[in-house]
Amino acid sequence: MSKRAKKNEQASTGEGNDNGAEPAAKKGKKAKEPEAPILYEDPPDKLTSKDGRAANMKITSWNVDGLRAWVKKNGLDWVRQEAPDILCLQETKCAEKALPADITSMPEYPHKYWAGSEDKEGYSGVAMLCKTEPIEVTYGIGKEEHDKEGRVITAEFPSFYLVTAYVPNAGRGLVRLDYRKTWDVDFRAYLSKLDAQKPLVLCGDLNVAHQEIDLKNPKGNRKNAGFTPEEREGFSQLLAAGFTDSFRELYPEQTNAYTFWTYMMNSRSKNVGWRLDYFVLSAALLPGLCDSKIRNTAMGSDHCPITLHLVV
Repeated sequence: MSKRAKKNEQASTGEGNDNGAEPAAKKGKKAKEPEAPILYEDPPDKLTSKDGRAANMKITSWNVDGLRAWVKKNGLDWVRQEAPDILCLQETKCAEKALPADITSMPEYPHKYWAGSEDKEGYSGVAMLCKTEPIEVTYGIGKEEHDKEGRVITAEFPSFYLVTAYVPNAGRGLVRLDYRKTWDVDFRAYLSKLDAQKPLVLCGDLNVAHQEIDLKNPKGNRKNAGFTPEEREGFSQLLAAGFTDSFRELYPEQTNAYTFWTYMMNSRSKNVGWRLDYFVLSAALLPGLCDSKIRNTAMGSDHCPITLHLVV
């Protein structure tokens, strides 16, 4: 989620009482205790598919909200512990020439790919780090208006494509909502074209909470970036094109499972958040789905990492 959007989140969190204090109690009544936050506990990883096959691919995605700051906050220590086969990062905000040596020299991932914004320094940007070399890697979706912002990397592997994306935010005051709607149409066409050749995994910050279950305060956010009817419909149309939200496939009724919390108003400790980060799968990959994880205890960004276990 961009800084523009983060700034309008006082309304988004739905906790706008001055400094978060409870209203004064009525005369003669005891002050109401503040409610304890309802946290999400990531359950133990499932490493087999429904048909009994063992997972052989582990992919992690993380919006790091500035790669250099994230490295300083020891984000790479967590990555080494998680040890995915492929690591995808979004909102790196870092030109390739300015990448910290801590990440460029990682021997665990000999194959590293970077995309950054051509126009704005310290804006947008995605990365993909792989243990095994892909067959081919491409950047963008083939449309200049979108590709200049460094938002998509696609890697082809023997049995699937992996697409990592940092989807444009509709912005404060929805100033980019029309652009976002154009993006959604063009990106869906790009994914469908790939899917016709080989099944794909899409991961990243898709900048939409699809359903009311996907954010803490849906009622107060219908006109805010990430939860407008237009953005939600764009995601619905992606699913209708033959793709599946892997987390909801496995955990259809799970509440309080979020991947983003604004830095304001202690939102993370209160678990007042949004689920903006996804693994979306082609239908052909669904039989190999083992688990879709939200690693919400991992710190270092205003987003947490997510991890996919898959049989490919």
